[in-house]
Amino acid sequence: MIYVRYIRSPPLTSSETAYPEPAAAKAYHVLEHMIVTLELAPASFVTEGALIEKLALGRTPVREAIQRLAWEGLLDVRPRAGIAIAPLHPGDWLRVLDARRGVEVVLARSAARFVTREAADLFHEAALAMQKAVISGNVLAFIQADKALDEALAMAADNPFAARLAAPLQTHSRRFWFRYKADTGLAESAEHHVALIRSILAGDEEAAAKDAKRLMALLRGHAEVAATR
Repeated sequence: MIYVRYIRSPPLTSSETAYPEPAAAKAYHVLEHMIVTLELAPASFVTEGALIEKLALGRTPVREAIQRLAWEGLLDVRPRAGIAIAPLHPGDWLRVLDARRGVEVVLARSAARFVTREAADLFHEAALAMQKAVISGNVLAFIQADKALDEALAMAADNPFAARLAAPLQTHSRRFWFRYKADTGLAESAEHHVALIRSILAGDEEAAAKDAKRLMALLRGHAEVAATR
């Protein structure tokens, strides 16, 4: 069942289903999920050895994942002090969304123009998983579905430059949302995401761009409230 797939572990793309995921990629996905869901608490410290032991994937894959997450601003490797998990300052959510808005519109337009059958299937799966997460109130499943949607968007857009720019911003935004809005924001967020998916699958570039802007506006509204707390 799709629902089980999304709550057990970070989602697999169709290519990952056919071919085993490289250890470094798996380490990255697991660590990213732990950071986003605050299992690795903001502003806390952890050692490389502890992460290697926890993930049981070997030193090299975990080290590569740490380096990638550090580049994305989610970790800070401090010699002799350990690895610091990025803090969460509410005001930074606004900065993330200001940087993210333009590239999301680019991706939405491009996805509506170039969406393939394979990407469409991933969009359908993400929408279904998101809707099921809303019904069950499963925030972790919703987070996984949201990431799956972002991955489908990256595939459909056929613009690796925009996708690489968007990915870390999406992760940061997801983390802020999980911290400040997850308890009340499932249904409204799902509605905006599904609207975007429908426009993309319809091949309507203008509608997709508008829906991307509406989604970013919704998130910015949440961020503005969080920043006043």
